[in-house]
Amino acid sequence: MNKNLLFKVMTLIMLSLWVSGANAQERIVRVLAIGNSFSQDAVEQNLHELCVAADRSIIIGNMYIPGCSIERHISCLRGDKHDYAYRKIELNGDKKETKNFALRDALKDEPWDYITVQQASHDSGKYETYDLLQELLDSIRLFNPNAKILFHQTWAYAPNSTHSGFKYYGRSQNIMYNNIVEVSKKVMNDYKIDDIIPSGTAIQNARSTYLGNNLTRDGYHLDLIIGRYIAACTWFECLIHKKVVGNRYYPKGLSLWDLKTVQTAAHRAVKNPYAVSMKKKYMVDKDDE
Repeated sequence: MNKNLLFKVMTLIMLSLWVSGANAQERIVRVLAIGNSFSQDAVEQNLHELCVAADRSIIIGNMYIPGCSIERHISCLRGDKHDYAYRKIELNGDKKETKNFALRDALKDEPWDYITVQQASHDSGKYETYDLLQELLDSIRLFNPNAKILFHQTWAYAPNSTHSGFKYYGRSQNIMYNNIVEVSKKVMNDYKIDDIIPSGTAIQNARSTYLGNNLTRDGYHLDLIIGRYIAACTWFECLIHKKVVGNRYYPKGLSLWDLKTVQTAAHRAVKNPYAVSMKKKYMVDKDDE
């Protein structure tokens, strides 16, 4: 092989490696949830594995305070309080929790692509409780001007839930879900949020099938297998922009029949975030494939 040909071959190899590395970098998604136990249910299990199965890389952060409301997030920001447990899942899937963490520090920890906000579950369907949301959004944009802000639409409680906040909705799952939907629409419009993660509608889609209207472990936190997987599937589609139906990953204990149903519940919610779009006897549509 002459020197000129050898040089051309080596150049092509190096260019190929550089392009491959660049594409790998582009596949890394960084998401930070400013949340509570409902973001814990959604992102701390299954989401990383779904991404791996789709050959995508993700870094996940969850700023966790149980039952945390927008009002408390603002209090933590104003006082620079170290009240959070910062749960982080690295590229390789390693999970680490750092206690006594401040929200400002989490906002600066990574060049986040997405940052999510949500209301405490019991207030999620009460628009008047969102009056401090703009301050939270402004703070996010100050530290992360390039990040897209997403609204995490949470789910309604099980019909037999004993949560004290259920009384605001007449202890009716349908009323709570409908209120959450209407508030979600208004929040998205009034606060100019980039996009929505409709976990609430995904769960309600699944509840409208043969799976039944619970899907929780205590009346409000999601069932550890099906419920949490549905939420993670919803986040996957919103963050990765790839249909979750057909993804190879599913948690142990989930049947293959249920797998298709719950993946479809998430997929249809992303397509139609503000209305239930499944029936009791789940039927496969061509668009679900």
